Amino acid sequence: MRARRPLICSLLLAPLACSPREAARPPPPLMPLPAPVAAAPAPPLTYDALDRRAFNQLAVRMNLPVYWAHDSNANKVVDADEIRGLLFYPTSPPWVRGGRLSPEFDLAYSGMLASLHPPSVDLDPAEATRRALVLEDLDQGRTTLIHSDFRGLAPSDRAAVRSIVAAALEVERLFATQTGMTALESKVPSDHAPSQSLFRRNWGSKCEGPKTEKNPACSAIPGAPKRKVDLYPASLQDDPQFCEALEKRKDAKDLLAPFVVVREQDGQLVPVKYSNAYARGMHMVAAHLDAAAAALGTDERAFADYLSAAARAFRDNDWEAADEAWSKMSGKGSKFYLRIGPDETYWEPCSQKAGFHVSFARVNKDSLVWQQKLSPFRQEMEAALAKLIGWPYRTRTVNFKLPEFIDVVLNAGDSRAAFGATIGQSLPNWGKVANESRGRTVAMANLYTDPDSLQARREQAQSLLDKSTASLLRDDAMPGLLATVLHEATHNLGPSHEYTFMGKTDSQAFGGGLASMLEELKAQSGALYFLDLLVKKAVITEEVRRQSYLDSVVWSFGHVAQGMWTDEGTRKPYSQLAAIQLGVLMEAGAVVWDATAIAANGSDVGAFKLQFDKFPSASQQLMRQVAQLKARNDKKGLEALAKKHVDGGQVPQGIIAERVLRFPKNSFVYSVDL
Repeated sequence: MRARRPLICSLLLAPLACSPREAARPPPPLMPLPAPVAAAPAPPLTYDALDRRAFNQLAVRMNLPVYWAHDSNANKVVDADEIRGLLFYPTSPPWVRGGRLSPEFDLAYSGMLASLHPPSVDLDPAEATRRALVLEDLDQGRTTLIHSDFRGLAPSDRAAVRSIVAAALEVERLFATQTGMTALESKVPSDHAPSQSLFRRNWGSKCEGPKTEKNPACSAIPGAPKRKVDLYPASLQDDPQFCEALEKRKDAKDLLAPFVVVREQDGQLVPVKYSNAYARGMHMVAAHLDAAAAALGTDERAFADYLSAAARAFRDNDWEAADEAWSKMSGKGSKFYLRIGPDETYWEPCSQKAGFHVSFARVNKDSLVWQQKLSPFRQEMEAALAKLIGWPYRTRTVNFKLPEFIDVVLNAGDSRAAFGATIGQSLPNWGKVANESRGRTVAMANLYTDPDSLQARREQAQSLLDKSTASLLRDDAMPGLLATVLHEATHNLGPSHEYTFMGKTDSQAFGGGLASMLEELKAQSGALYFLDLLVKKAVITEEVRRQSYLDSVVWSFGHVAQGMWTDEGTRKPYSQLAAIQLGVLMEAGAVVWDATAIAANGSDVGAFKLQFDKFPSASQQLMRQVAQLKARNDKKGLEALAKKHVDGGQVPQGIIAERVLRFPKNSFVYSVDL
């Protein structure tokens, strides 16, 4: 590009362009030149123009990996020690240098202020609508920081953590390929930061906010192209019934195995191992895991063994060997928790293929107390459930590990959601370790415990509960953690994992989506049912039981509010189980809806009241019904139960949604100091 000449130069040279025949004119009288002065500097930024909420909201809109964690000195000004850089963004500039906010931060802050008064741009009406909807979708999230400081650890541990973070970044790329996100990336407008942000946060172009997810115009990409996952040939996915067609094939077991993709070769559908289909990315993950294992000291041998086994699995697709190493770890033998690999299937249209993810955490030693309390009753819990179910289920010997409490460091891949986060995991889902109940179960102790989350939860509950019931709600994580512990334990009790009836697993009998919903419904029913046993065994008090009942009902409100179906017509497992659970409790009189009652916030009309004395029998009724459906592969019975409470029934879904959705949902972001 040719440099433009300064204006002063062109003015000075202008007289030289005069005709030579023109008489020279006398120069004008010289004006005295002013004394030379330096250009006035721009006024320094004071970082006080935005409150913390607005700052973090604008950072999301502009796709900036920065978070104002807290106003520690209450001066309403951004200070260097209050800023955190975030993982899983395309860029990561240094926001702080030498203890001061950097020029990069100055530029970002100025951009935030400028975005409040954007210039007028002539846009096509459809594009203007799309951009407005993108902002609406982003604003339905409230960024919630998970920050971990490893600077006090030994150098060997910090080196291992650094390699695990690098592996997580690669897993993000693997999952982006699986979801079909990578194939669409180039279509996201490069000149619109909110679209880039939505695409990154939502794992693709589709809007995920409860108010916008069903709007076809809401998309990170103009025209809202349909995403096709990388797990099946694109041509198959043009048929909305392609999952059902695959399930009916003679080779369905091979094609729908969890750790393969389906490819078309010579006109035939064939399964291809993940390790072959995604060889480059999986080898990069393996290299980082090997480096992490090599860095660890002798006090972390069990953890190092798992890292090495997981590295081999990324190379050879033998996930059972990795599970064996993983099952041998515990909170007693390591300060770390890690699960890395392909596990859950809920994210893909057929609910069959495992998605790559990372859950990395530090072990919370408080978990050992709960393990000691509950471990003696595992077999008794299994026997109680087997007796409740009756034919055809028979009690079996269970040996699963009760949940450890962990403090999440980061979630990546399938574990990093646009909104919310999993608060419990019971893994693996397949194989010998799962079938023999030797898996691990964890409860994420540090999620939803920040002041912002607790306040939002309290205000949501007060809009739906009557005053007497809402007064019992406490800003205490323990009842929710107990519910999570029992939920995850129940995954390992009764008909679980690869249980079969009449030669069929639950996926074969119900189909992937319905089976996934039923398994989570079983687990959440257990979170209510087993409370009675724990009271009788003096493991918990009556007060704790009531608190946990209340916490589970408030939890169900949040999921009911998200709607029952995706816009593709697939089930939302947690939403549907919440509606069923709430509906059965209402039928039993344990939860009562009074359309004329004033809610605890003093303004909303219509409120729920909990009758705690009816919860034990109601919970037993729910558990029996759900577990029998699973034990007998009763698809018609499950469909009838879902139709009754999901598509109708007593639950005022619209009212719950309106009140819950007044508040933005948690959108977790992650920061690590090394």
